[in-house]
Amino acid sequence: MSNNREPESESEIRERMTRHWLEAEQAVRAYIAGAVRSFVDREDLLQQVALTIARRFDEFDEQRPFLAWALWLAKSRVIDFYRSQNRQQQFRSDFLLDKYADTLVQRQEVISRRREALEHCLEKLPDRSRALIRFKYQDGLRIEQIAETIRSTSASVRVALYWRRTVAGTRCSSIVERCAPGNSVWLDRIARRDIHAA
Repeated sequence: MSNNREPESESEIRERMTRHWLEAEQAVRAYIAGAVRSFVDREDLLQQVALTIARRFDEFDEQRPFLAWALWLAKSRVIDFYRSQNRQQQFRSDFLLDKYADTLVQRQEVISRRREALEHCLEKLPDRSRALIRFKYQDGLRIEQIAETIRSTSASVRVALYWRRTVAGTRCSSIVERCAPGNSVWLDRIARRDIHAA
């Protein structure tokens, strides 16, 4: 089977690797945190994994999940860490590390599907509603900053956000649950969050 695509440039490969890493970094960090107690050691291991991924990215098979590959590399770094510390007795079994990695991969897949469903739902909101939610939850603006940005009062912004969160939370919660079943508690929390805590 011939591939008519031109080979990727080095910058395109680096960009693709960076995109994959940014999507997987939190799960890799969680994996290492579950295996190593010391914060300093965890941060060192995370950097080692990132460097290993950069060096070995040409070995990555795009047909397989990047997170699974990154966790496999992380597992190798964790094993090397315990061996270098001569703490074999504290080392978690291969079986447990594998199960932990599998769980993280499955969880990440569910989170990705839920995020896509949520984004799809938010796209259906009117522009003003989407802007208010973006200002508050994506940009992290305070109520007063949002009011200044849209030339309104803080009280009006609080009320508008309350109604948009309530309506969007209820609508999106059912859509997200249909598209990607799982625990929607986090979405319910956004819908019910106390707007005065902002």
